[in-house]
Amino acid sequence: MTTMNPADTSTWLPLDGLAPGFDANKAPHTTALSGRQIDLTAPNGTRIAHRFADAEVTWTYSPGEGDPTAPASDTDAYEAFEVDEDLFFVQFHHDYLPNEAVSLVVDLRAGRVLSILSEILPADEKGRTRVQHHFGTATIDGTAPSGDEPHPTTALIGRRVEWVYSTEHAYEHVYLSERWYSWQCLAGPERGLADTDENSVWEVRPGIYVFAWREKVIPCASVTIADHRDVTKIRSHGVLFGLDETGEVPTHFTFGAWGRLISVTQHAPELEPAYFGTGA
Repeated sequence: MTTMNPADTSTWLPLDGLAPGFDANKAPHTTALSGRQIDLTAPNGTRIAHRFADAEVTWTYSPGEGDPTAPASDTDAYEAFEVDEDLFFVQFHHDYLPNEAVSLVVDLRAGRVLSILSEILPADEKGRTRVQHHFGTATIDGTAPSGDEPHPTTALIGRRVEWVYSTEHAYEHVYLSERWYSWQCLAGPERGLADTDENSVWEVRPGIYVFAWREKVIPCASVTIADHRDVTKIRSHGVLFGLDETGEVPTHFTFGAWGRLISVTQHAPELEPAYFGTGA
């Protein structure tokens, strides 16, 4: 077995090396969506129908104007987590396209959905992280959408948060800008490791944020949703998706964490990172 050397990224643990126990603080799967059909329509007319059973979702994809995605339909295993009243985080890994995983933030109260497609790119895609995220908003058919639709936000910039995933796994996040955040492992098999990676943050309800990150060393990415309204007891639900140690087999697993705000950095107004833009 290779000994991990923090200075040599070739020895860092693969995605599947986090197990066992990384998901110890995961919330239980909810069957609150079982028996429901939730059909989504995107701004370009793309429609996706979802029929939920207890543990499986049957979906049908009908592309709208300018959508290059081919029509498709399939049934996948899914997990759902209740984030807030009438707000759910739904996660599934495509069987017919193993290089794709889907995260849905379903707001039944507002009649809105934020979808995040995680896609493993070919190895020859240079200059980009191996796993990319694609964000899209939609409305739920048969509802009258209310409130703001999910949108990118700079609300987390400057915050330093401690996250506990199990009795063995803990990390610290520092949210630097619209594009970057830094992490370090405080406990667990990656203890001693730290890096700065790409991130995206969206607000879905006041104080509730989707935080997605894309690692450049390990071929993986994550989508999480966290309720920051009580900064002493932040609750998150998430998924990690990428390639296993061989670099060939997609790996997909959900997790959860408890967090607390450690500090908030206050920059001089003219140096505030939120105003620098992403540069994308």
